[in-house]
Amino acid sequence: MDINVTPRFTKSYQKLPKDIQGKAKAKESIFRKNPFDKQLRTHKLLGKEKEAWSFWVDYSYRIKFIFLKKDQVLFLDVGKHDFYK
Repeated sequence: MDINVTPRFTKSYQKLPKDIQGKAKAKESIFRKNPFDKQLRTHKLLGKEKEAWSFWVDYSYRIKFIFLKKDQVLFLDVGKHDFYK
């Protein structure tokens, strides 16, 4: 899986607590092997975000992304669950 990131994702990632950054890296590793692994709880978003998907870093944090191609994604943002609003 080829993963690209937006400047917004990079900025948001750098602001995360170090322990959450570590969890995000671990989940990214799982995502690269299978973006729909049960541990990630990957799901399609609704409403104005209907083109995007999200997966769990942990109970509070999510990574929002879009599929560019079958094996290529763009990470849009990372943050607490309320960042969708």
